Amino acid sequence: MECEVNKNSHQNPKRNKPISHSQNPSTSMQDSIPLLPPELITEILSRLPVKSLFKFRCVSKSWLALISSAEFINTHLIVSANNKEYLHHRLMLSFVQPEYNLKDCSLGSLLYGNVTEAFDLDYPMKHPHKSVWIVGSVNGLICLAIEENDLFIWNPSIRKFKKLPDSRPMLRCGYYFMYGFGYDKVYDDYKVVGIFCIFGSGGSYDVEVKMYSLKSDSWRNVYDYQGGVLLNDSGKFVKGKLHWSTTARCAQYTGWEIISIDLTDEKWGKVEQPCFEEGNLDFALGVLENNLSVLCNYRTWADVWVMKEYGVKDSWGKMYTIRRPNDDPGNFLFSPPLCVSNKGEILLVFGSIFMIYNPNDDSIKYPELNNFDACLEAEIYIESLISPLLQNEPIPLQQ
Repeated sequence: MECEVNKNSHQNPKRNKPISHSQNPSTSMQDSIPLLPPELITEILSRLPVKSLFKFRCVSKSWLALISSAEFINTHLIVSANNKEYLHHRLMLSFVQPEYNLKDCSLGSLLYGNVTEAFDLDYPMKHPHKSVWIVGSVNGLICLAIEENDLFIWNPSIRKFKKLPDSRPMLRCGYYFMYGFGYDKVYDDYKVVGIFCIFGSGGSYDVEVKMYSLKSDSWRNVYDYQGGVLLNDSGKFVKGKLHWSTTARCAQYTGWEIISIDLTDEKWGKVEQPCFEEGNLDFALGVLENNLSVLCNYRTWADVWVMKEYGVKDSWGKMYTIRRPNDDPGNFLFSPPLCVSNKGEILLVFGSIFMIYNPNDDSIKYPELNNFDACLEAEIYIESLISPLLQNEPIPLQQ
């Protein structure tokens, strides 16, 4: 519901001067308050959290028009994304025990505060016995998968969501699938890619790929898939492309490789791996400061590699080596780092708990988080005003 200004609610601040019948009270109020330049108002409002902006829409019709404009929404997003204190960043957490659930907490508080509170979220189709999977986050929009059937694009900050039409091909026993979520900057469109791997007899398999466009609200087939069997996790969005790790399709090589798909031209590609150490390792793709990263878990340590210049193999650098804690039982794995603090520390998940690693002195600390159990996934998102709904599209009720 949009707010309207009550013109009769203004009070004259000069109590010792009675208001004549010919004097307009609202005009008197406007005369008593210094008028700020529009660009300064925009500058101030662009630094505020979404919750405050929703309240300030009620100040006047001009503020409502400003805060609802596409230009302001984009400006607010840029300011929030570039805040080095992570004031407008939050962590979304998924849980499977004691029931399926999503929670979130302040990223800045987790990095710089003493104690952080996690809050339960009311997400679309929330049900304690239905699995929920965080596919990805871009510009404050979250892509969620509920069970195997339902996909949503959701902005938890403004409590709006879009249910996607069914994407699955005709599937049979012996299949699995992965999704990825990203933003096509050229066409200003948010897109979801689904890769469906269907196994046959004798180790054979077929792969079907579909891409969803939020602007057209439809799926279409994507051809010329270049990878092998997907190994783990959702697609990682970097530089306009989604990335997955897959088995290598070359008969002479049984390792793994990184594939990508460009969300604009829908072309497949490959990204060369870093020159990591050989041995028994577990690896995972990640995104660190908008760059593609690879985390390699070894028996007693983990290495974090970051591609500083996208597409250039020589730009891979081993940025961190993290030793396992002394009290580690030996079966926990590090996750790819989530972010870097303004002190140079990195936040990551070890097993199912948060850990902050300081590369300057090789120290580790565990931030205190209330209302928190062992989490399955952690995804950073920005509080934004971006809507997942098209213009004039009806708003569904969030359950």
